[in-house]
Amino acid sequence: FYFRNKHRPFLLFVSLLHVHTPLITTEKFQGRSRHGLYGDNVEEMDWMVGKLLDVIDKEDLKNTTFIYFASDNGGFLEAQRGNSQLGGWNGIYKGGKGMGGWEGGIRVPGIVRWPGGLPAGTVIDEPTSLMDIYPTVVQLAGGAVPQDRVMDGHTLLPLLRGIEQHSRHEFLFHYCGVFLHAVRWHQKDSGTVWKAHYATPVFQPEASGACFRRGICPCFGDGVTHHDPPLLFNLSQDPSEANPLSADTEPL
Repeated sequence: FYFRNKHRPFLLFVSLLHVHTPLITTEKFQGRSRHGLYGDNVEEMDWMVGKLLDVIDKEDLKNTTFIYFASDNGGFLEAQRGNSQLGGWNGIYKGGKGMGGWEGGIRVPGIVRWPGGLPAGTVIDEPTSLMDIYPTVVQLAGGAVPQDRVMDGHTLLPLLRGIEQHSRHEFLFHYCGVFLHAVRWHQKDSGTVWKAHYATPVFQPEASGACFRRGICPCFGDGVTHHDPPLLFNLSQDPSEANPLSADTEPL
C-alpha cells in the first residue's frame, strides 16, 4: 500500500479487532501485562499501531501524514471473567458500551499526530464527534464537502491548530441505535455544558452502573426508563453525571 501511494495523497483506515472481546491475543503477547488478558490485548494493539507508525517514519512521511486514533465506544463494563474486567474501564464517567447517553458509553480519548502541522503535547478538552473525521479528511485533501445538504460533522483543523478554542458543535445528539437517549448543549455565552437524558438504561443490579444480568444494556423496551421531564446535568461541574438538577437546585 505505502509503496504504491507514498508519492501521492492516500487514506488508510485501520479498524482494529483489539481491544474487543473475546480479546484474541497472539502467544507472543500473552502474559506481557500486569493487567491480565485485557492488558495483553492493549499491549499487542500498541505494538501493531507502532508498526504502522514505523513505516510512515521510515518512508519519510511523518511530517505530512495526519494520524487520528480513536475508539467507537467506551469500555464494555459487563464483559467480565471472575474478577477480571475484560472490556476496559471508563474512569470517572458513568456507564459504558451500549449506553447511548451516559458519558462512559460515548466519551473516548482521541489522539492526533501530525508533526508537520500541529504542535506537540497539546491537550484539548472539547467534545468532538467521529462524524468530524469526514469533513476533516476532505479539507486535508483540498476538497469541499457537499453543499446540497446539512453536514453533521465539522472539520477539526481549526480546533487542533488553536485557531478556535471550542468545538463547533453547539449541540451533540446521542443515540442508542435509532433511539435518541440524550442531548448535549454547549451554552456559548456561559461556557457551560448541559446534558439532558430522555431515556436511560435500567441497571441490573440497580447500583452497579451496568446491565450485568442482560450482558449489555438495551436501547429500548422494558430495559430503559423514559424521563419526562428529562434528567438534566451540568457536565461542566458534574462530569460523572451523579447529581441530576431540578428547578429547586438550578433555577435557570
